[in-house]
Amino acid sequence: MPVMNSGPRPTGLVPNARLRREVSLPLLVLYGLGTTVGAGIYALTGEVAGSAGSRAPLSFLLAAALAGITALGFAELAGRLPKAAGEAVFVEHAFHSRVLTTSVGMVVIAAGVIACAAILNAFGGYVAELVDAPRWLLIVGLVGVLGGLAASGVKESVTAAAVFTAVEIVGLLLVVWAGRASFGAVGGRFGDLVGPPDSVDAWGGVLGGAFLAFFAFLGFEDIDSVAEETHAASRNLPRAILLTLAITTVLYMAVSAIAVLEVEPSVLGNSDAPLTLIYQRSGGNPDIISFIAALAMVNGALVQLVMIPRVVYGLSNLGLVPAWIGAVSHRTHTPVRATTVGIALVTALALGLGLGPLARLTSAATMAIFIAINLALIVIKRRDGATPTFHVPMWIPFVGIVASAAMFLAESVRILDGG
Repeated sequence: MPVMNSGPRPTGLVPNARLRREVSLPLLVLYGLGTTVGAGIYALTGEVAGSAGSRAPLSFLLAAALAGITALGFAELAGRLPKAAGEAVFVEHAFHSRVLTTSVGMVVIAAGVIACAAILNAFGGYVAELVDAPRWLLIVGLVGVLGGLAASGVKESVTAAAVFTAVEIVGLLLVVWAGRASFGAVGGRFGDLVGPPDSVDAWGGVLGGAFLAFFAFLGFEDIDSVAEETHAASRNLPRAILLTLAITTVLYMAVSAIAVLEVEPSVLGNSDAPLTLIYQRSGGNPDIISFIAALAMVNGALVQLVMIPRVVYGLSNLGLVPAWIGAVSHRTHTPVRATTVGIALVTALALGLGLGPLARLTSAATMAIFIAINLALIVIKRRDGATPTFHVPMWIPFVGIVASAAMFLAESVRILDGG
């Protein structure tokens, strides 16, 4: 298997089969949307509205701008270095530090495992209310099915994720369609929706909502996990990252605008299922939105089970984990052993541990990784020059460092406060 030219050459056994390039740009965009447009938006809209009031769309717009700065940096780096375990590869190429590269890779894996376990926990609790079966059995059954799908082939797993994502988007469009009559009021209330707040308290609410909404945009960084299985990766990865962010922003702003136009923000803020509430008030069957939200959980878990083993595979190519664990199957052309390890870790965590504190720590660590990635881009741009595929101005990673540091501090404060 080819390895990177920079840094020490990997030692040990080399995987004896290659990943297969089967992912097109449309599939890649849908895969990316599957990491961002997940179950969170079905509940998060209410929390953002509770903080920002009628200016919830402005919070989502600010969050998109914050996420977009780092997404632009990711797009350039993915075009320069289209490899699995992208974040670790970026850091390795910039700093040639095995310790830093391994740390970044392990945090990415930990974030995926914790996110997947949290999703499975939520799904198990949801389905246990509808089906007479033990929660643990539902969790084990679902992770087994999704893990088997992830191991069966990248085209099969990414196509399944694309189908689930399409259904999720349909759910959001159903909410927008149900509240379409409210669009007539947008013109008269445009300033209330996205205009500058008129007081310090209002600004605080909007910024607080933006910090909440920021995490709904995360996931674009997982797109590069299938870099070595993507056609024309150096061209299509940047496109997919930017298209994912653009489509997500439009969807979130439309949904949040409908939400605050249809229902009082204070009511939305106290609802566990705000989009279901909106759809029900418009005469729709709330079970449809609830079903789609549950399907979004399944998709979120599948995307993580596709991502985790490919990061392990990328680390094995760098010689940072044993080569045998990253070996690619001749039959499926997927890292089956790494997938099996990922399934075991996710299942153990979902069944055995509390996830709240771990999830908050992982969020803070993700922001720290974003700082490292932006620093890596500065180093690479200065040393290697421009790239013919996609590049951003030098000020972008500097602003990305500031934005990521602000989010890191906000998450750290939440952890220290026990929030």
